[in-house]
Amino acid sequence: MPNAKRAENLLTTPFSFPPYPLREGEEYMNEQQVEHFRNILQNWKAELMQEVDRTVHHMQNDAANFPDPNDRATQESEFSLELRTRDRERKLIKKIEEAIENLERGDYGYCETCGVEIGLRRLEARPTATQCIDCKTLDEIREKQVG
Repeated sequence: MPNAKRAENLLTTPFSFPPYPLREGEEYMNEQQVEHFRNILQNWKAELMQEVDRTVHHMQNDAANFPDPNDRATQESEFSLELRTRDRERKLIKKIEEAIENLERGDYGYCETCGVEIGLRRLEARPTATQCIDCKTLDEIREKQVG
C-alpha cells in the first residue's frame, strides 16, 4: 500500500519545493512570485496526473478473476479505495486548474471573500487557497454551528 500513502500525501501537500525567498519592500504577486506559484501548481497537477495514469495501469495489469471469494473481495476493496482516492484527486486537479486560471487573470493570491492578500506562506502551504486565514476560519466556525 505504499502507493496509497503517496497518493494521500499528494492530496494534502504538493511535492517538495524551495520556499519563495521573501525580499523587503517587494510587491505582492509580482512576476517572480507568479512564476513561483505557476511552477508549484503545474508540477502538482502533473504529479497528480501521473498518479491517475499509474492507477489505470495498475488496475488493468492487476485485475484478476480470483477463484477464492476472499481474494476477489480484497482486490475489489483495494480498487474501490484507489478509485475514491482518484476521485478526490480529480476534484483537486479541478481546483488546481482554477488556481492557474486565477493566476493568469491576476486574481490569484487574493481572498475571494474580502479581497485582502492571502499571503505567500499560506499559498505555499495550500496553493489552491482562495480565502485568507480569517475568512476561512469564519467559514469553518459557521460550518460547525450549522452542522
